[in-house]
Amino acid sequence: MYHLLKGLHEYLTRKEEFSVIILGLDGAGKTTLLEKIKTLYNDVPGLPADKIAPTVGQNTGKISLPSTILQLWDLGGQKGIRSIWPRYYDDCHAVVYVVDAEDRERLSEGWEVFDNVLSAPQILGVPLLLLANKQDSPQSLSVEEIRNDYEEWHQRKMESARRRYGEEMELEHRRERIASLDVMGVSALEGTGVRTAVDWIFIRVQNSIRRDEPL
Repeated sequence: MYHLLKGLHEYLTRKEEFSVIILGLDGAGKTTLLEKIKTLYNDVPGLPADKIAPTVGQNTGKISLPSTILQLWDLGGQKGIRSIWPRYYDDCHAVVYVVDAEDRERLSEGWEVFDNVLSAPQILGVPLLLLANKQDSPQSLSVEEIRNDYEEWHQRKMESARRRYGEEMELEHRRERIASLDVMGVSALEGTGVRTAVDWIFIRVQNSIRRDEPL
């Protein structure tokens, strides 16, 4: 009887596990974000900012939320490492793309990489959150400025792509996703906005599972 009750308790209290990948250029603050999330949600604090080195490959973390476990994958953003990202697309339940809102010189590069992520068929329908990081810096662009900069960059790309046969339909799909794209401002260093971002992920992965359940 004990084992039966124990098994029933484990069944009733088990938590669904979701995989979340954190992408962005090197230096955008992905690892700092991951460590801040671990500090805020786990008993054991994450690495302090001055101990964080550039990611070569991946860093991982896991946090427990009501009825849910989030497995977080911080993937290296250096140019030579980005080729591994698609290996994680099939099994992810949400994507977080981090932009350094302070580094204006690399925004175009960041949008080009972000556009490649958007075009991956494996993540169509997967919740996607764009984070404008380093909002603690007075030199950083605001959330609205980041959104406008990306939309302007994308518009220029569309105008160029119209000259090439067969790309309009693909860009139309991307345009629809961009229109509904959620952009949030965070400071991974100070933790501002991080809980709001995690709440967003939690709600979206729960909703995506409900949509996939048979009627």
